[in-house]
Amino acid sequence: MNLPGTAMIMAAGRGTRMLPLTETKPKPLIEVAGVTLLDHVLDLLRGAGIGRIVVNVHYCADQIESHLAANADDFDLAISDERDLLRDTGGGLIHALHLIPDDPFFCVNADNWFVGAGENALVRMARAWDASKMDVLMLIVPFEQAGNTQGIGDFDLDSDGRLSRDGPRRARPFVWTGIQLLARHVVADPPEAVFSTNLFWDRAIADGRCFGLVHDGDWFDVGYPEAIALTEARLAGG
Repeated sequence: MNLPGTAMIMAAGRGTRMLPLTETKPKPLIEVAGVTLLDHVLDLLRGAGIGRIVVNVHYCADQIESHLAANADDFDLAISDERDLLRDTGGGLIHALHLIPDDPFFCVNADNWFVGAGENALVRMARAWDASKMDVLMLIVPFEQAGNTQGIGDFDLDSDGRLSRDGPRRARPFVWTGIQLLARHVVADPPEAVFSTNLFWDRAIADGRCFGLVHDGDWFDVGYPEAIALTEARLAGG
């Protein structure tokens, strides 16, 4: 197993779901149980032995950069600056790709909380990666185990581990956790400067090259204010 050495952290968004807490602070610096969401991601990356991180910034960019300078000195850090234009997730990946040397590489959202039951989730993903058949590998959780989710489920999973979401929007059995492993060549052909990663996923699904790995621990969506106390209660055994 070759562990990808780079992870991109998505930290540029305005965090509108987290208002009013994000009126003066970026969502990645919101705390759960005394730990910022960004530091929780950094701990996950450290535990997997990731050496390089690329972090995109836009909203309250100076706060993100200052926090990283004080808390990420054991990483090779690169900033993907989106101050001039917030590019959404797909556009953010395109904008940052020149800073990412690894193929594949991890991409992690900074508004989720993970508790692993065993091996580090990123190490499990690297072990499951098969470049001969995968362009995208997502860490997913069953809908009934998706703590605090406000959605209805994102994907179906077949017996071979492939993800799909064909047909009209409906309840689906698996929720994406915000962690993915991507082949570099799938991050290509942007339709415009601002667009969603959904475009890359849809291409991979159409080619039968989008796969899912079920997380073996707890996961919580911490994207809105009420979710903070709910997550802290669960972490404390409540």
